[in-house]
Amino acid sequence: MLTIGPHNTANSVALAPMAGVTDLPFRRLCARFGAGLLVGEMVHSDPRLRESRKSRQRRRHDLEINPRSVQIVGNDPLLMAEAARYNVACGAQIIDINMGCPAKKVCRKAAGSALLADEPLVAAILGAVVSAVDVPVTLKIRTGADPLHRNGTSIARIAEDAGIALLAVHGRTRACAFKGEVEHDTTARIVESVDIPVLANGDIASARDAQAVLNHTGAAGVMVGRAAQGAPWLPGMIADAIEGRPSSSPDLATQYAVMREHLEELHRFYGEFAGSRIARKHIGWYLDGHPQLQAEKRAFNRLTEATDQLSFLDTLFNQIDKQDLAA
Repeated sequence: MLTIGPHNTANSVALAPMAGVTDLPFRRLCARFGAGLLVGEMVHSDPRLRESRKSRQRRRHDLEINPRSVQIVGNDPLLMAEAARYNVACGAQIIDINMGCPAKKVCRKAAGSALLADEPLVAAILGAVVSAVDVPVTLKIRTGADPLHRNGTSIARIAEDAGIALLAVHGRTRACAFKGEVEHDTTARIVESVDIPVLANGDIASARDAQAVLNHTGAAGVMVGRAAQGAPWLPGMIADAIEGRPSSSPDLATQYAVMREHLEELHRFYGEFAGSRIARKHIGWYLDGHPQLQAEKRAFNRLTEATDQLSFLDTLFNQIDKQDLAA
């Protein structure tokens, strides 16, 4: 369980915010399978972008998923504070601040993980946001700007002093992006340096990974990112294992039911035109879990109509050798 201000989560496993991935349909599935904390896709603090279609979709939250955590990104303390107030007015129960994204289009605007190189600005943003809202504020960071400048411990102390309620640490620097081996030594030092809960993040793809990272860092919990793509049951499975209830991946029939439901929800959420295109990556991730279905993945990616996508999945499930696939 994680305590974040007045909120107690069901367990200590969080779903990482991932732009273009952790939308409402995906968060609903992860919540159903037992993820303890779900952080939505980042929304920009620039008020000129609030009414874009993408921003409106990213602000949509299911009232049954509590606490509702919204991540904001930007580099101006006043705009970040106003964005926090705006999203709380829209129903956010937790505000999460993005200082971890390594994407070039974010860092070029001196936001995301680019902020880690400017500690005074980090302090100004965190102080402004915490003072602006009455809900808990959390923070996602990396270990530093590059391997020669790992200042994650310093950033963590700034965060604690500013009133941040929980900190998530990805065990790579901005310069590393998602390349190379993740290191959790910095996360362990951060845990020792602050009294607020810390989540360890980075290359956690199984219950064994999670337990090893927890043992190494002493973190309060873990945050699961890319490994959950195509496996919305993974955060819940990890949570069960941590709590002494090891479980296995759903059987093929359940995986098919989840895939089909996810596909239908994407069509409804985005509309058939956009939904069918966004569905390609999600269904592709599900099929990546079965290497023998890569030809079928390529065939699915050529489909442009929602009805054709649904029919394809139905036909695929009825034709494959389920025993061989499950082996």
